[in-house]
Amino acid sequence: MNDNKVLDIQDKPPVGKWLALSLQHMFAMFGATILVPQLVGLSPAIALLTSGLATLIFVVVTRFKVPAYLGSSFAFIAPILAATDTGGIGSAMIGSMFVALVYALVSLLIWTTGSDWIMKVLPPVVVGPVIMVIGLAVAPIAVQMASTIKVEGNPEPVYNLLHFSAAIVTLAAAIICLMFFRGVVSLMPVLIGIIVGYIYSAAVGIVDFTAVVKADWIEIPAFLVPGIHYDFVITPTLLAIMVPISIVTISEHIGHQLVLGRVVEKDLIKDPGLNRSLLGDGLGTLLSGFLGGPPKTTYGENIGVMAITRVYSVYVIIGAAVFAIGFSFVGKLMALISTIPQAVLGGISILLFGIIASSGLRMLVDHKVDFGEQRNLVICSVILVIGIGGASIHVSETFQVGGMALAAIVGVLLNLLLPGRKNETLADEATE
Repeated sequence: MNDNKVLDIQDKPPVGKWLALSLQHMFAMFGATILVPQLVGLSPAIALLTSGLATLIFVVVTRFKVPAYLGSSFAFIAPILAATDTGGIGSAMIGSMFVALVYALVSLLIWTTGSDWIMKVLPPVVVGPVIMVIGLAVAPIAVQMASTIKVEGNPEPVYNLLHFSAAIVTLAAAIICLMFFRGVVSLMPVLIGIIVGYIYSAAVGIVDFTAVVKADWIEIPAFLVPGIHYDFVITPTLLAIMVPISIVTISEHIGHQLVLGRVVEKDLIKDPGLNRSLLGDGLGTLLSGFLGGPPKTTYGENIGVMAITRVYSVYVIIGAAVFAIGFSFVGKLMALISTIPQAVLGGISILLFGIIASSGLRMLVDHKVDFGEQRNLVICSVILVIGIGGASIHVSETFQVGGMALAAIVGVLLNLLLPGRKNETLADEATE
């Protein structure tokens, strides 16, 4: 056992220490959680609010045994944008709720049949390339945001060096945090990069503070409730855009549970069980979609904070969730977030999307996927080209599946159908 742990999962810290540790966790997830809604056109306030609520749901469902924080999922950036183009932002929210239903279904199957089957269906040779697609497919969006601005009367974005300089400063600050700092600072490159980029942007005059001046201190977040704030139609294309991404996020969830289990020295796959943690994740995403927030996922940043501080208390995570809920009602803060220049978001996205793609590559390396085997080479190659190239299948005018979703489906099918499949799973690395 780890004799150096400061607080175990069920330990409660003193009040003063509790507040400080919870704030630390909130800031660790803050930058990434508000970035996703900024990129897809959702409310950062709702993203914060739903991240806190989803985390509380997750903690309850897992019987207070898993100290994980749920924040905005980057895997759904491209699908949300595609779903929004198809049927508006409301369609994207409906799609995310159906993703949550997939989580619930998989959770039920794991509860009744065990988790071995899902480990075999989603091996590293499939999950790794799909994660790479998630980062690389949205790379052009990051570059465009970083280097261009919209000019009235011009339908196409126009290159702007001043705005690009803000993106470079943001990117440089985040890289410096990652490379030259240790401890908690190295786990918050997104937040620190955005802050530094924002200060630079204000200094060069590309920040408009009008919204901050007009905002009240206390404001109700802008909810997006189906049937109240928008009408919706559930189409096969919408489901084809959103639902297959659950292949990736379920894999991500399993990976985080394995990593967190190593940190806290408990087998979280068995107790409280993958079925409970996956259900908690799904219910959090369901609530988020119903209120107008992005789909949720457990956050590696917060796992990193626990590894460094050796504080595993689930009550600290609960405190961070309560802080996030409270911050979502601070109108001035949310207005300030809305004034972050597009260039700053683009600059930090260059790093984030690259890290996502690189993490897929790292998975292949960590699990020693042998590309000398034609089977692995074929699966990886097809996933990458279909996903990044944006291939799609048009079954009818109302049903089509393509891009990242098609890549994930094809990857799973190739793994199941091609001969020579081995029993390598996502859990292998955790048992080494």
